[in-house]
Amino acid sequence: MELLKERIRRDGRVRAGGVLKVDGFLNHQMDVELFAEIGKEFRRRFAEDEVTKILTIEASGIGIACLTAMAFHVPAVFAKKTQTKNIDAQVYSTQVESFTHGKTYDIIVSREYLQPSDRVLLIDDFLANGKALEGLARLVKDAGAALVGAGIVIEKGFQPGGDRLREDGIHLESLAIIDSMDEKTGEIRFR
Repeated sequence: MELLKERIRRDGRVRAGGVLKVDGFLNHQMDVELFAEIGKEFRRRFAEDEVTKILTIEASGIGIACLTAMAFHVPAVFAKKTQTKNIDAQVYSTQVESFTHGKTYDIIVSREYLQPSDRVLLIDDFLANGKALEGLARLVKDAGAALVGAGIVIEKGFQPGGDRLREDGIHLESLAIIDSMDEKTGEIRFR
């Protein structure tokens, strides 16, 4: 998606440790017009999959998941990182490791919102090591629902997550795949 790549080139900042800072438009301040285009692109790429539900993980993927859900005319659900009083005790739960935060989280989705009849598309802002997507895929499997694929805004192609998920048979569509980033020059190279 050239529009996204141009925005990354213009506003993305490479930081130490393989971090790409895109919080000015993607995961802190959100460019909702860009998100709408991203949602339409995911709709185009997964048009034949009869998606009934969009699933993401708290928190940065929520905005993108919502506009993708709007493009599909289906509900968006997000896996919470904490149990709250307003969630029934009947949940699907698993653990995921966050590359960005360097933590392991228990993520949960109410059984009410993930049914065996659902055809689920996973959506997230970044893919690095793939742990968040693996966790979301486990929740879908535990629910007995069908995983139709995963849509990623930015994939770090130099990290193992994307390759491993594809090897596992997940239909993975990444809108921008970064091959390399240079923190000294700020150069970002795409596939």
